[in-house]
Amino acid sequence: MNTPTFTELGLPKTLVDALAAQGVTSPFPIQAATLPHSLAGRDVLGRGRTGSGKTYGFVLPVLARLAGAPARRGSGRPRALILAPTRELATQIEGSIVPLARPLGLKVTTIFGGVSANPQISRLRDGVDIVVACPGRLSDHMRSGAVKLDAVEITVLDEADHMADLGFLPEVRRIMAATPVRGQRLLFSATLDAGVDVLVKRFMDNPVTHSVDSARSPVSTMAHHVLHLEESHRLPVLIDLTAAPGRTLVFTRTKHRAKQLTRKLLASGVPAVELHGNLGQTARTRNLEAFSSGAAKTLVATDIAARGIHVDDVTLVIHADPPVEHKAYLHRSGRTARAGASGTVVTLMTDEQVSDVRDLTRKAGIKPTTTQLGPGHPLLSELAPGERSFTAPPPRPVVETRPKKVSANGGAVPSRDEDRPPGRGRGSRGRGGSDGARRGAAEGRSRRSRTDGNRAGGASAGQRRRSDETTGHREGGSGKSGGSRGGQARRGGAETTRRRSGAKNAQSGNDSSGGAPARRGGAAAFSAGTRAGSRRSR
Repeated sequence: MNTPTFTELGLPKTLVDALAAQGVTSPFPIQAATLPHSLAGRDVLGRGRTGSGKTYGFVLPVLARLAGAPARRGSGRPRALILAPTRELATQIEGSIVPLARPLGLKVTTIFGGVSANPQISRLRDGVDIVVACPGRLSDHMRSGAVKLDAVEITVLDEADHMADLGFLPEVRRIMAATPVRGQRLLFSATLDAGVDVLVKRFMDNPVTHSVDSARSPVSTMAHHVLHLEESHRLPVLIDLTAAPGRTLVFTRTKHRAKQLTRKLLASGVPAVELHGNLGQTARTRNLEAFSSGAAKTLVATDIAARGIHVDDVTLVIHADPPVEHKAYLHRSGRTARAGASGTVVTLMTDEQVSDVRDLTRKAGIKPTTTQLGPGHPLLSELAPGERSFTAPPPRPVVETRPKKVSANGGAVPSRDEDRPPGRGRGSRGRGGSDGARRGAAEGRSRRSRTDGNRAGGASAGQRRRSDETTGHREGGSGKSGGSRGGQARRGGAETTRRRSGAKNAQSGNDSSGGAPARRGGAAAFSAGTRAGSRRSR
C-alpha cells in the first residue's frame, strides 16, 4: 500500500512547500494515520514509540488550523498551547515549528523555568500565536496574569506519560481546565498509563486513537548488547567506546555521576560535555549545541536527555549505569536508530547488577547479546568501529550551575532535571537566603570572638568591672523616662570618663605605688583573654 502524500492528507499547499524546504516530502506512519482526523478538528490520541515522528504529527495540524482562520493576536492570549515535560524538548519543538510558521505569519515562543521570566512576559504581552511550555513556569505566568488560556483553540500534550511520571498531572489538569471546553485536544504518548488515561477521560471528547507501535515494539535497526565486566574495568571500557568516531550518548543514573564521568572522560582526552539538572539553562543549551555540532562527540547525561531530544547520527547509546525501570531503558535507547537509521545500545553490567539487568531487559521486551569482557576485547571494536582518537589537552567543560537550594534545616534540596513541578522551588530559595544569613552571622561572631579575646588580653580586671558598671548605668537609664533618663546617662558618662582616665594612669606606670601591680594584672588578663578568645573561636 502506497503512503499518501501530505497534499493527499489535506495539508495546505503553503505548509507542504515549507516542509519540502526542510527536506520533508513524505509522512511517517504516525503522521499518515493521525493527520486526516486532526486536520478535521477531531480530538486525537496518538501512541508511538520515541523517534516515530510524533512531533510533526501534532505540529502540522496546529499550524494548519491557525493559518486557516487568521485572527488578531491578543496580548497574553495565545491561540495554541503545546505542553512538554522538559525544557530541551520544548526548545526542540519550537525549532520544528519556527521554519514552518514563518511563511504562515505565525509567531511562537517557549515558556519554561531556569531562565528569567521577564523576557517571556514581554513576548506574551506583545502577542504570540503558539506557546510551547513546561507546566511549572506556565502555571506561574497564569497565576501572575501574564497569560490567559481562554483563547486557546487547540491544545497538545506531548510525552504525556513522562509528565505523569514526573508528577506534573495535577498541574496539567489545572492548565487543561483553563482552556475552552470546546477546543481541540491532541495527546501523544509512547505509553498509555493510568495517569494518562485520567487525562483522556476528563479532557478529550470521543478521541480517535491511533497506535502505530508501542514503546515495547522492537526496532529492527537497533542492536542491544550487555557487557558483563568488573567494576574496575567500567571506565577503561567506556573510554575505549567513546574514543571511537561518531556521536555517543552516555547515560548515568545521577547528576553527580554525570558530572564525575564527564571530567574523567575529558581527563582521558575524550571530548565530552554533560547534561543534567544541576546545570544552568545557558550551560545546558551550550552543551547540547556542542554535541549537536560535533564540537563534543560524547554527551554524558541523566534521564533528562532520554525523552524528546533528537540529535542526528547518534550511533551509540551506552547505559553506563543501568536504569531503574524498563521504560527509561527504552526511552534512553531511543536516542539512536531514529527515523529508520541504525544504532547500537550497550549496557555496562557488573556482577551485582546481573539480576536487575535481566529483569530490565525482560520487561522491555529486549533480548540482548551478553558478553563477559575486559579492556581490549575485540568486541569493543565491533560495537564502536574506527580508529580511537584523543585530544590533548582536553577541552574545558562548562561548569555553570544553578544556585543550590537549601532546606529549612540547612540540608541540600535535590533539584529536579525537569521544569519545576507545582509548588516547588521558591520557598527553598527563600530558606536558602536565610540560611546564608545565619551562616554569615556565625562567621561574624567567630571573627568577633577572636578580636574580643585579644582586646580582653590588654584589659585589666578593673576595666572589666568598669564596663559592667557602665552597662549598669545604661540599663538604669533605660528604666526611666524623659529628662531623668538623659540626666542619668550624662552622669554615668562623666563617671566613666573619670574612671577611664584613672585606669590609663595606672596602666602607664606613672603611679609608682600601683604601676607594677597594674602591669602584672594586665599581663594576667592578656593571657586569660587570649585563652578565652581561642576557646570561643573554636
